[in-house]
Order: sequence, then structure tokens, then C-alpha cells
Amino acid sequence: MTVLKTSLRNFFAHKGRMALSAVAVLLSVAFVSGTLVFTDTMNTTFDKLFASTASDVTVSPKSAAGDDANPQNGRPESLPASLVERLRKVEGVKDAQGSVASTSVTVVDTKNKNVGPTGGAPTIAVNWTPNELRSVEIASGHEPRGPTEVVVDGATAEKHGLKLGDELRTIAATGDFTAKIAGTVDFKVTNPGATVVYFDTATAQRELLGKEGLFTQISVDAKPGVADDALKADIAAALGGGYKLQTAAEAADAGREDVAGFLDVMKYAMLGFAGIAFLVGIFLIVNTFSMLVAQRTREIGLMRAIGSSRKQVNRSVLVEALLLGLVGSVAGVAAGVGLAVGLMKLMSSMGMELSTRDLTVAWTTPAVGLALGIVVTVLAAYIPARRAGKVSPMAALRDAGTPADGKAGRVRGVLGIVLTGAGAAALVAAARAAEAGPGSLWLGLGVVLTLLGFVVVGPLLAGVVVRALGVVVLRIFGPVGRMAERNALRNPRRTGATAAALMIGLALVAGLSVVGSSMVASATEELDRSVGADFIVQSGTGQPIVPQAQAAVAKAPGLDHVTAYKWVDAKVTDPHGKVSTADLAATDPTYVKDLRRETTAGTLTEAYGEGAMSVGSDYATEHRVKVGDVLTVAFKGGDTAKLKVAAITADTGQVDKGAMYTSIATVTRHLPADRVPNSLLVLASAKDGQETQAYQALKDALAPYPQYKVSNQADYKEELQNQVGQLLNIVYGLLALAIVVAVLGVVNTLALSVVERTREIGLMRAIGLSRRQLRRMIRLESVVIALFGALLGLGLGMGWGTAAQKLLALEGLGVLEIPWPTIVTVFIGSAFVGLFAALVPAFRAGRMNVLNAIASE
Repeated sequence: MTVLKTSLRNFFAHKGRMALSAVAVLLSVAFVSGTLVFTDTMNTTFDKLFASTASDVTVSPKSAAGDDANPQNGRPESLPASLVERLRKVEGVKDAQGSVASTSVTVVDTKNKNVGPTGGAPTIAVNWTPNELRSVEIASGHEPRGPTEVVVDGATAEKHGLKLGDELRTIAATGDFTAKIAGTVDFKVTNPGATVVYFDTATAQRELLGKEGLFTQISVDAKPGVADDALKADIAAALGGGYKLQTAAEAADAGREDVAGFLDVMKYAMLGFAGIAFLVGIFLIVNTFSMLVAQRTREIGLMRAIGSSRKQVNRSVLVEALLLGLVGSVAGVAAGVGLAVGLMKLMSSMGMELSTRDLTVAWTTPAVGLALGIVVTVLAAYIPARRAGKVSPMAALRDAGTPADGKAGRVRGVLGIVLTGAGAAALVAAARAAEAGPGSLWLGLGVVLTLLGFVVVGPLLAGVVVRALGVVVLRIFGPVGRMAERNALRNPRRTGATAAALMIGLALVAGLSVVGSSMVASATEELDRSVGADFIVQSGTGQPIVPQAQAAVAKAPGLDHVTAYKWVDAKVTDPHGKVSTADLAATDPTYVKDLRRETTAGTLTEAYGEGAMSVGSDYATEHRVKVGDVLTVAFKGGDTAKLKVAAITADTGQVDKGAMYTSIATVTRHLPADRVPNSLLVLASAKDGQETQAYQALKDALAPYPQYKVSNQADYKEELQNQVGQLLNIVYGLLALAIVVAVLGVVNTLALSVVERTREIGLMRAIGLSRRQLRRMIRLESVVIALFGALLGLGLGMGWGTAAQKLLALEGLGVLEIPWPTIVTVFIGSAFVGLFAALVPAFRAGRMNVLNAIASE
């Protein structure tokens, strides 16, 4: 009980000093809790959506799984409409309804603006049936009653200013058609951002599937008392094979699997950044308690002198840490819910609508948040607590916090050098790895070991680096600068721990910057080396190019040639009988001009002859295939062909690595006309001297199809750079949390340092140091600590990034580029971070009463 009272008294006596550490715990726990609440809410949203749309049993074509739900020919797999009546006669069936659904559509308004989502959600075109009333309700107008009417979801109508009577044009693989808005619907559960348009059944069949009398799936409802599994078994017995049957639960599970990958990537990425914030926060907490213990040396010595045991002193400090972790974690859990709501708003602005009505806070979320926050805080305070327990009663007779307490030990230095050396060796092994798998393990090991090594050896480096920085940065400020340097050097352990917190965040920024810049440089070099086409036409969402859009490209004036690029599903059997899934690209023969592929054997132009193809060098090596061998190619949905290998292409770059080529003519001979895939992209080259005119002509030709973009090589490079830049900006934004915590660490260290040096500051003020000089001294001390952390972090990060790039070179990204402007900007920015962190401590130091400061203990 005495330990608890002492801890409570000390905690509240130093509550101001604890505040910044509590904020660090709060931010870290908030990130964890917010991530869990956000992903749980996403799961709840999708679960409700799947539950509201799934029938007791769903019947669909057996091949309509995975990517076939959005086929490359734009026409989903279908079932004959006659199957509906057969199902209605099955025992246990209450009713059966056929439905048509396609995501291979684009819907535009009268201004030719795409009204579909710009994020990851699709545009879905479906037929209107009574089943739709399970998930939606008519908000205005009425259901579609003919080929000239369409119903649109209310969120899309509101977002794009659509009203009853407005005309929408739907672009499908079978052609374009228009209809006027006859009504709008609102979802009974949250619609996660998809645009949904409804047509009458005949129109949906004709325009989306190519003819009437077809459905993409059939929804079957069971009679009362009939279990879904029993109904599924009866339907399977009645229909035989060739169909995919799913109960409502199985359909919901399949839907969850479709979104699980996306949700898991978000979840674990955000938890990873939360872990980084926790790691940075540990340094702040260690520093806080180390300085508090040092400042209370005389107090602890007196406690030991009057009978307190080492264990009691130790427990007293740990109880303070427990209180800090509890307060910070409780606030962090609450802040995490707010963060989750903020993320939902952000996702809504990006097109994925999430309603706060579905906000889900499971009991595990606060439990995990509290456990993490408290455990991490107590563990971080363990070493300072042990140090407090070792304070002897004789310590009451000397000054608190003597500089000797902060000297870095030789054992620590040796351990740091060993860890750093081992980490550097692992990074070298990663850079020299012959395969990506083992290399990735070496890279991970190297990152962890070098990080630990730099943290441990930081106090030793502080003496060298801070002196060097002092010569460059501080000496120009005269005696004030020299005092700032000595203050930073008086306790290397504290300086090293404070700088380490900033080092971690900046190391990750530098490493990712090197990787991102190298990726862009490598891709740019490969484009310059291998791409000969002047223009590339493709969809930003990967949607295949509809035939009418491709025809418009072919008619554009000023073009020398146009090359279609199609992706074909096939199984390839090598001469030794081994079967594998093929990356088979069907193109026009002019593709050899548009993409310069190096061949290791044969001639690529001959691969476009009748009954011929090419393979990649990796495939040829693995399957022992050479030019002249015959491969058996089974086209999905078509027949089987015997194709002779006419060329082997080198798998050295990223563009089309591993691709097998054959002509479009070969594919059309072995696939029915309605199974030939649409082009994934179209390449074009202008006639000599007509590049500018052809570029504009292509844009004009595709103006009616806003889902496609025309890019010349300069545009394509810029888009690539922007994509990598956007990804890095998101990562930098998340890393900002760790940097914020690090800044709090600098603030806390300086604030406690000012308190520790109260008498010293009073004496300096008494012998003539002005307030302005005092504030400048503290600001300069902060700046040099921040620059020390930046040097360590940026150097470490560039080492990580270089090793990662050498590993990526195995995948064709062979150019190493150090983004010096970014590195220099971050380094200079670190000085401003240090300056900002010192504002409050410097201001408080300047306001000290000189006599009171001299008289302080």
C-alpha cells in the first residue's frame, strides 16, 4: 500500500512531465484500436451486404469463378433461361428468379462524364427483379419498364447531380445504348461505393449478354422448413454436374474471401505502422523515466536510508509506468474510435461509402489496446526501474543526476558494433543473393540487426557525430553554441536514445525513397529501351477495351499501325507431358515493332506465323523446351492446338516477363467468336512527322469513351512516377505518426533536461547569460540532437534502400537511384523539427526566476 501511495504521489507530482509520454502511448494505441475498429466495421458492412443479397441457394455456371466474374470479352458466363422453370419444379423450391449482372460496363451522363466510382469499387449493371427489394427500396420514380428506362442508386444520383428524366449512356462489350432515369433506389444496408444501374430483364440480357434467354445466375428460395444444404443437394441431384451451387452461407463466405485480401493488406500495413510508433514511443518512455529517476536520486536515496528495499523502489517506478500506460491506453482506445470514423470519412471521399451506423467496436479492441499500451509502457520503464532500485542510501548525500550516470559502457559499445556489423553483413548477403526468396530473409534480418545496432551504439556515435556537427553548425554561434554542444554531449545515453526515436522514422523514409526512386528510374529506362510504340491506350482500372472503342482507334488519322494486345487463358503441355497455366499474349505481328523483346533463340516474327508461338527463357529452361518443339495448347472455352515454338524471349526485364506470344489469328481459329477476349491495351505508332496530330486524333477518337486514356511515352512515365509518388505519400503520411512521437520525445527530453539543470541555468543567468542567449542555447541543443538522429536515420535508410534495390534487380528493376533532393530536404527539415521541438522548453527556461533557480535542489 505504501508503494502505491508513493507511486501515486510521484505520478501526480510529475504529471506535466508524464504528459508527453502519455501522448506517445495514446497515439500508438489509437492507431492499433482505430485499425481494428475500421477493419471490423468494414467486415460488418460487407457481411450485411452479402447477407441481404444472397438467396437460399444460388446457381451459376461452373466456370464463373474468380476472374471469370469479369471476363475479358466483357460477357459474363451465362445459363439458359429455361433452367429457371426446371428449378421451380425441384422439390423444396419455393421460387427461382434469373438475374443478369455485369461489371464490364461504363455508364456516362449527357456530358460524357463517367458516373462510376473512381476508386476500387465497380460499376454494376443488373436486371430488375423482385429479389432486388431485399437489399434496396425505391426512393423515387419506379422500376425500369422497358428498353428506354434505367434505375440508378441514390448515392450515385446525388453525387453526380442526376435526376429523373436524365439520359445515361451505358458502354458494354456488345455496344452502346441509352436510357432515361425512371427511378432511384436507396440501399437498406450500406453500399460500399459501387455504382449500380438497373434495367428490365430483356434489355439487360440483350445489351449485356448479347441475346435474350440467358441469365448469369439463378437465385432459388426454399420452402419453409427446408434447410439450405438439403435444397442444394436436391438441386444438384436434379441438374447433375456442370453448375456451381452455393448456399447463402457459402455465397457470403465467398464474398468475404473476395474482399479479405484487400482488408488484410490495409489491416496489417496499418498495424505495422502502429508497431513503429510503439517502438519510437519506447525510447520516449525510457528517456522520461531515466531522467525522472536521475532527478530523484537524492529522494530515492533517502527512501532507501529510512528502510525502503530495492524491490519497493523498483515496484514504485513500475507502478508509475503502469499508471502512465493505463491513462494513455484508455485515452488511446477512445481516440482510436475517432480515428476509425475519420478513416471511414476518408474512404467515403475516395468512393467507398461506409456508414457510421455500422461502426463496430468489439470487446477485443479495447482489450488489445489496453494490453499493448500497458505492457509496452511497463517494459519500457523496466530498465529505469532497475536503475532506481540500485540507488544506494549514500546517494542522498550527493547531487542528483550526476553526469557520470549517463556514460555509455564499453559492453554496450561492443554489443552495438557487433550487431551493426552482423546487420551490415546480412544486407550485403541480401544485395548479392541469387534468388529473391532467400534474399528477402537476409534483407529483413539486416534491417532488424542494423536498427538494433544503431540504437545500442548511438551513445558512442553521439560523441563523434555531435562534435562534428558542432564544428559545422554550432561554433558560428560562439560561446552559446559551444554550451549547446556540451549539453548534448554531457549525457551520451540520453542524446542517443532521443535521436534514436527520430532515426527510426527517417530511416524508413529514406529507405522507401530509395526504393521508390529506383523503381521509377528502372521502369523509365526499360520503357526507353524496349517500348517502340508512340502511344498506349488502356483503362486505368484494367478494364478491357470494348470493340467499338478499338474500332475508333483504328480509324484515327495519322497512324502508321495499330497493335491489339489480348490476354488468353490456356493450359500448355510441354513435350515431356508437364502441364502448366500459360501467360499467353495474343497480339498483332506489329507488336515486335512496338515492344523490342530480346530473343535467346529463334526469331520472334516467326512466332506470329500459322501454328506458331514463342515462350520465355525461364519457361524454356524449366521445361527443357527449345526452338522447333511442339507444345499442346488447350484454350479455355475453345479447342486444343499444336503450336511450334518459333522463338524464345529473354526474361530479363519487367515488361511482359514470362509471356508467351502468338498471333490473334491463331487464337481466333481455336476460340468461338464470342469467347475471343477484348484487348487489354492497344499500342499505336504515328506516321513520320505526324506524332502531334496523331496524338490529338487518338484523344478525339476516344472522347466518347472516358474510361480509356491515351498516353504517349512521356505521359506514361509521368503516370508511373505519380503512382509510385502517391503510394510513397501514403506511407510517409503513416510514418508521420512515428515522427510526431519522436518530436514529442525531443520536447520531453529538453523539458526534463531544463528541470534537471535548473540551478545551472540560474547560475548562468546570474553571471550574465541573457534570456535570449539561454533560449538560443536550448534551441541549438535540440537542433544538433535532431540532426544527429537525421544523419543516423538517413544513412541507415539509404543502406536499407540500396540493399532492397539490389534484390529488386533480380526482378528486372536494375537501376539504383538515390533521391538526393529528398534526402537533403529531409535533413534540413530535421533541423526545423529540432527547432520546433525546443520552442516550449526554451520559453519555459527563459521565464525562470534567477534566485529561485539558484536556490533549487
